[in-house]
Amino acid sequence: MAINEPKFESFIFHDDGVFPNNANLALIRLIQAFDAWPEVRPATIEKTFRKNGWENSWRNGLYAFHHYHSTAHEALGIYAGWVKTQFGGPEGKRITARVGDVIIVPAGVSHKNVDQSPDFRVVGAYPGGQMWDMNYGKSAERPDADENIKTVPLPATDPVFGKAGPLMQLWD
Repeated sequence: MAINEPKFESFIFHDDGVFPNNANLALIRLIQAFDAWPEVRPATIEKTFRKNGWENSWRNGLYAFHHYHSTAHEALGIYAGWVKTQFGGPEGKRITARVGDVIIVPAGVSHKNVDQSPDFRVVGAYPGGQMWDMNYGKSAERPDADENIKTVPLPATDPVFGKAGPLMQLWD
């Protein structure tokens, strides 16, 4: 399986009063970062992420409720099916990601699985093995979550393309 040239789109999500989101770092969707033919193997995504310093990987799906992480950025590599995810809270943007896509979610950005194909599967990982927390948009989470988000270190590399990846251009 090949890693393709970087094609991407990016989005900024501002605090909506419930979810802090992240007005300083763009959410990035790497479009078909991994060649989907004949298949994308989860082990290949994990190996690529690990090679680029994104660790603590897991395999599963995405939660069907709004949540965010205030202590870690997150990379999501789609290895089967498709998922429609809402970012930025209930009034945020819906993005459909397909097998081969990678979404890089900055700390603080709310995300929720809105719909998915029956075969949808994803690998998640965190830069430098950052430890993630789970936040749900409850008022008691803030202002601590806001302070955490400000101190999350920037990744040393893009999870797929290393030092030359779009993340390095957009998050400098």
